[in-house]
Amino acid sequence: MARVLKEYSSVVLKPEDLDGKTDFAKIFGRCSPIHIEIGTGKATFLLNQALAKPDVNFLGIERARKYCRYAIDRIGRRGLTNVRVIRTDAADFLAGFVPDSSVECFHIYFPDPWPKKRHHKRRFFKSANIENLLRCLTRGGSIKVATDHAEYFQQIQKLLTSQSDRLERIEFFPTAGADTGEWVGSNFEKKYIKENRPIFCLAVAKK
Repeated sequence: MARVLKEYSSVVLKPEDLDGKTDFAKIFGRCSPIHIEIGTGKATFLLNQALAKPDVNFLGIERARKYCRYAIDRIGRRGLTNVRVIRTDAADFLAGFVPDSSVECFHIYFPDPWPKKRHHKRRFFKSANIENLLRCLTRGGSIKVATDHAEYFQQIQKLLTSQSDRLERIEFFPTAGADTGEWVGSNFEKKYIKENRPIFCLAVAKK
């Protein structure tokens, strides 16, 4: 029997309820560091990280309805109070709803590489989005990226290292849910490792 997914009001954040820049302290009911995951999928990373770091507030952004519903149900079943999930376009949300210097870390793991050249314009990593990531980050805040797509990784690396006056490369440490040989412990990573695909990681911090 298929699992019945429940929408937990304590977890879901709806775009229509937002008006201007997001007051994270109001949403979470406390003032704590904010981490945002772009592309939550089934929330494997988000769940493990939120359990490991209860003092951090996590926001997951997912555009696909089926994954967003699954993530909300999964987080809600565990009764986690330090996670919210929103179904929206990440680029639009960053540009319109995330305040300056409000995010301690962006987690962007296995973003859609849109491999066909004519679709490259749909990739998340582009100059305008890099600017918004930098605007939203606190000083010392970080961007952590992982992908299995070598060409896309080269583009990401080029974009981030071109900001050497504002960003510095730091060590990428495995996240809380990562097993031996993994970096982030997401479903995609587990699948790609089984397929013997190389995983490329990069972490940078705002100066």
